[in-house]
Amino acid sequence: MMRQTIGLNISFNTYMKDLNNAVELLWSKLEAWGAQIVLMLPNIFVALVLLIVTFYVAGFVRDWLGKFINKFSHSAALNNLVLTLLHIGMLMIGFFFVLSVLNLDRVVISLLAGVGIIGLALGFAFQDIAANFISGVIIAVQKPFGVGDMIETNDYFGNIERITLRTIDIRQTTGELVRLPNKMVFENPLTNFSIYGTRRIDLEVGVSYAEDLEQVQQVVIEALQDVKNRVKTRDIEVMFDAFGDSSINFKARFWVSYSRQVDYVSAKSDAIIKIKKAFDANDILIPFPIRTLDFGIKGGEKLSEELQTLSASMKNGQRLGGNGHQD
Repeated sequence: MMRQTIGLNISFNTYMKDLNNAVELLWSKLEAWGAQIVLMLPNIFVALVLLIVTFYVAGFVRDWLGKFINKFSHSAALNNLVLTLLHIGMLMIGFFFVLSVLNLDRVVISLLAGVGIIGLALGFAFQDIAANFISGVIIAVQKPFGVGDMIETNDYFGNIERITLRTIDIRQTTGELVRLPNKMVFENPLTNFSIYGTRRIDLEVGVSYAEDLEQVQQVVIEALQDVKNRVKTRDIEVMFDAFGDSSINFKARFWVSYSRQVDYVSAKSDAIIKIKKAFDANDILIPFPIRTLDFGIKGGEKLSEELQTLSASMKNGQRLGGNGHQD
C-alpha cells in the first residue's frame, strides 16, 4: 500500500513539473512576442497608413484615368478591363510594400512564386477561355467592326448585337441569335458589309438575240435612275458578258446606301420591277429557255429521212396485214 502511494506521489510531482515547464515556456514565448510587437508598433502603424494610402491612390487614379481613357477608346469592355487591371496592380504593389515594412520579405517571395505557379496552371487549364479573351482584347483595340454592323463570318450572316471580351452576338436575318467565340471570329475571314455605308448590286439579266443591244443598254440605265436607295453620285453600268443558250446575258451594276440587309434586298427587287416594266414598254423580249434538236450531225441520219423510212415501213406493214386478213 505504501509503495502504491509513493508511486502516485512521484507521478503527480512529475506531471506538475512538466506542466510548470510548459507554462513557463508559453509565458516566455508570449513575453517575446509581446516585446516583438512593441518593437514593431512603429512598423505596424506605417504599414496601416501605407495600406490606406494605397487604396485611396488606386481609387483616385482609376477614376481619373477612367475619364481620360474614355476620350480615346469607345469600347466599354476594354476600358473596364484596363482600369481593373491597373487598379489590381496598384493594390498588389502597395500590399507588397506593406509586407516589406513588416519584415515579411519571405512571404512576399512565396506569394510571387505562388502567383506564378497558379497562373501557369490556370493558363493550361483555361487555354480556350484565355484565347477568346486575348482575341477579344485585340478586336476591341483594332475595331474591325462595331455593334450594328452587318457581317458574314464562319458561315453566319447577320447584324452584330453585342460585343464582349469573350463572345460576339450575331442576329441572323432570319431571326436566330448566334453567339460566336472571339477566337473563331479573329482567326477566320470576315466580311463587313456596313463599314463603308454603301454596297453594289450586280443584277443578271438576259435578252433575246434579236434585240438591239445598245438600245437595251440605254433602256436599262434610264429604268434604274430612280431605284430605291441608289447612290446618285455613282454611275449605272450595263455590261454584256455572255452568249447564253437562248439569250445574250448582261449585268446591271449600281450602288445603294446600305445600313441594313433590307436596304439591299428592297433595292434589288425594285430594280427588277423597273427593268421588267421598261422592257415591256419598249417591246424588249426576255426569252424563255429554247432547245433545238439537230439530228443532222456528221455520222448520223437526218430526221426527215428517218421519218420517211419509218412511214414507208408502216404502210408496208398495213398492206401485209390487210392481205393476211383477206386470206
